[in-house]
Amino acid sequence: MAELKETYACIPSTERGRGILISGDPKSNSILYCNGRSVIIRYLDRPLQVAVYGEHAYQATVARYSPNGEWIASADVSGTVRIWGTHNDFVLKKEFRVLSGRIDDLQWSPDGLRIVASGDGKGKSLVRAFMWDSGTNVGEFDGHSRRVLSCAFKPTRPFRIATCGEDFLVNFYEGPPFKFKLSHREHSNFVNCLRFSPDGSKLISVSSDKKGIIYDAKTGDIIGELSSEDGHQGSIYAVSWSPDSKQVLTVSADKSAKVWDISDDGKGKVKKTLTAPGSGGVEDMLVGCLWQNDHLVTVSLGGTISIFSASDLEKSPVSFSGHMKNVNSLAVLKSDPKIMLSSSYDGLIVKWIQGIGYSGKLERKVNSQIKCFAVVEGEIVSCGFDNKIWRVSLLGDQCGDANSIDVGNQPKDLSLALSSPEVTLVSFDTGVILLRGTKVLSTIDLGFTVTACAISPDGTEAIVGGQDGKLRLYSITGDTLNEEAVLEKHRGAITVIRYSPDVSMFASADVNREAVVWDRASREVKLKNMLYHTARINCLAWSPDNTMVATGSLDTCVIIYDISKPASNRITIKGAHLGGVYGLAFTDEHSIVSSGEDACVRVWGITPQ
Repeated sequence: MAELKETYACIPSTERGRGILISGDPKSNSILYCNGRSVIIRYLDRPLQVAVYGEHAYQATVARYSPNGEWIASADVSGTVRIWGTHNDFVLKKEFRVLSGRIDDLQWSPDGLRIVASGDGKGKSLVRAFMWDSGTNVGEFDGHSRRVLSCAFKPTRPFRIATCGEDFLVNFYEGPPFKFKLSHREHSNFVNCLRFSPDGSKLISVSSDKKGIIYDAKTGDIIGELSSEDGHQGSIYAVSWSPDSKQVLTVSADKSAKVWDISDDGKGKVKKTLTAPGSGGVEDMLVGCLWQNDHLVTVSLGGTISIFSASDLEKSPVSFSGHMKNVNSLAVLKSDPKIMLSSSYDGLIVKWIQGIGYSGKLERKVNSQIKCFAVVEGEIVSCGFDNKIWRVSLLGDQCGDANSIDVGNQPKDLSLALSSPEVTLVSFDTGVILLRGTKVLSTIDLGFTVTACAISPDGTEAIVGGQDGKLRLYSITGDTLNEEAVLEKHRGAITVIRYSPDVSMFASADVNREAVVWDRASREVKLKNMLYHTARINCLAWSPDNTMVATGSLDTCVIIYDISKPASNRITIKGAHLGGVYGLAFTDEHSIVSSGEDACVRVWGITPQ
């Protein structure tokens, strides 16, 4: 049996020059955001407890709790809204095709019976309001000519809907059934976000022209604006009201968040400017915010979530981050198996500690893409798409000096000799390269298409897997390879080869969903019929005591086999990662870490059957 112990969640997908929407539920103190096709539910007071909803067929854009907290409506880039329950396995209530293009914002009515959604679409339909149970329209929304970025539902009667967008307009509709009432064109750039105050008396809109304008919620008249002294120096992307309707929080491209006092006559004065910690680069621009209970949540373009305390604005914020893209490799430190490093294609390396979660990003001097990486004592070896192999020294939480070596070919796979980590075997399209430190010992063309490789810990033997499904064993003397044997069992290109920790066995896997465990001395098959995946196997890991092998596949599953039992005695983790599993590592005999396309990292506890 395998059970989920911890989830290290991904961060919100962000886009340059656009605000993103995070929302929450004040009762359970949870927040919602989207990454890829997933909707993530996180609890502000319990960072390791994460729920993921992965039923959207397209990239999800926004999700919101219903007023009673029982349902969540989430929308995606195809214009579809799904309404699902927060309990018992996220049961789907309804699915509606609302717009013909991407949905940028949606809002529930205060009685939870209607939903308004806005976004992009062909023709005139850029905003629609509908009944949550039947999907019937409740009103006509004319008056916008371009993408509508935000919509809001007045929380008290008489009901109003306000919308704003890329045509610089802020429109008011009254109803239900809703019809156009009036329009303002006070902003001189995209209007990014608008929100009614919780007491239903005011409305605020913020724009890329650095201004915020406050309206009377009932009549729609302008009553004031945010003061320009000490105001934002960049586009304002999002705004959120305090629960008592007396203050607002805004975030901007100038990398700061501001808390404003809003007077009864609609004037806004800066109370405090909050700066989130960061290097000050582009990725520190703030693009999303939420004021929930006593928490002020801000999201940066790089995805870092910072939580300030509303009652004590001087207190430094709690920040956590993670991956935004596919986490394609994973390593556990030998010296301390509680510490894990994960990397994604965009060159980000994140450090996690079991039981604590996010523990910082490793800042490298040169930020190159990462295709595969390996960690040995105090050193990270990685390769990307630039024909270079990087060796970076690890000093605690920081990366030290980086040495790179140009190998002249694009690396496909790399393997370190663990007991003499200076020796590295790198495979490229038609052969392998032997490295010692940052020197190329030899480049050997093997005359067939190489897809995977492994080198034994003492550096005397290499196994090379080919496109033809054959495993070739070579002995290494000095800088030459001598072919010793060819093993034929696989029926597809080899994807991964791994030696067991005690080097008595090795395991290999292929694109044809099969894995094989071999005895190293006799070169015979030790465990066969490991054919339980339904798609290619991406990764493979050995338990530290050599008794178990785990495989992770594109079919989203992780399967754990016991070497001493037949392959049918397996433990299967179904749906471990939406979109496929790409990284696997054991931390000890009873727990395994996996990572995948959904940008999450998960820790599973294993109890043998």
